[in-house]
Amino acid sequence: MEWRERIGLEHPVVQAGMAAAAGPALAGAVSAAGGLGTVGIMAPPAFAASLRKARRLAPGRPVAGNLIVPFTRRAHVDACVSEGASLVVLHGGFAPRWVRRLRDGGVPVFQTVGTAGEARRALSEGATGLVVQGLEAGGHLVASAPLGHVLPQVLEAAGGAPVLAAGGVADAADVRRLIDAGADAAVSGTRFLLTGESGAHPAYRRRLLEADCTLVTELFGLGWPLRHRVVPNAATTRWCAGASDLGPEWVRRAAVITGPVGRVAPLGALGAVARLQRPGLPLFSPALPLQGMPEAAVDRTGLYAGETVGRLDDVVSAAEAVRRLAP
Repeated sequence: MEWRERIGLEHPVVQAGMAAAAGPALAGAVSAAGGLGTVGIMAPPAFAASLRKARRLAPGRPVAGNLIVPFTRRAHVDACVSEGASLVVLHGGFAPRWVRRLRDGGVPVFQTVGTAGEARRALSEGATGLVVQGLEAGGHLVASAPLGHVLPQVLEAAGGAPVLAAGGVADAADVRRLIDAGADAAVSGTRFLLTGESGAHPAYRRRLLEADCTLVTELFGLGWPLRHRVVPNAATTRWCAGASDLGPEWVRRAAVITGPVGRVAPLGALGAVARLQRPGLPLFSPALPLQGMPEAAVDRTGLYAGETVGRLDDVVSAAEAVRRLAP
């Protein structure tokens, strides 16, 4: 039986986990429309409640959870088990103990990888499937090569384990191309950010619609030193216009130094930190601009988006986004 049939997925379309921008309204609507909705990581109580609500909004449909490894706590893992997540995607690191705990609780675990070597490691540590990320993807990158280059290598390393492909997915033709190349489903993030159900700030969505380029930087790495693809804003214009889009070297060193702090700081503190950020002071956390934040947040937080942003020109419902992506 194919993976999609086992999980009960109508369309080979997966909505990426995008922290609090991927709340229950978005995940539930995507799953109800026949895709795989994903609840993004947030503070453990809110994460558990969001999984529960998303499943209520999509009865009988699969709903996934996304766990960013440096910020994952035992309570996140327990919530995935107790709230009946259909699968969990681990991103931004390897965590064999969480894999074991989830699988012992009956939850399949997919690991985000950027190379064949990482794919083999993930499977050897117990992952049941893989999300292979290409360099075109938005948000935080484990990728180092375009998806077309790395997908065949990861498929070979997977040895028949299910593989989801992420990066550069804007429409049904993209999904069909990846399915024809051997992927079990395609993962899209930016298309789902541009929906009415996403938790992204309206000004964030407007910036994405107006954007014609992205850049890969490390500017928004305080507490989480991982490269990320964003749309330019006042912060990147001020600090990434020099020799490197990655940002000043001392800022990148600060991100590495503060990495251990990010692993112990509560996720709920990100919003408070974001309110203190200013474009003129390059100490930026990984926070993204969410509904309820001041509009000025779009110039002092990361506007995460993939290279597909230049091909997307409207905000639609989550159900319509699934329809446009379904081959």
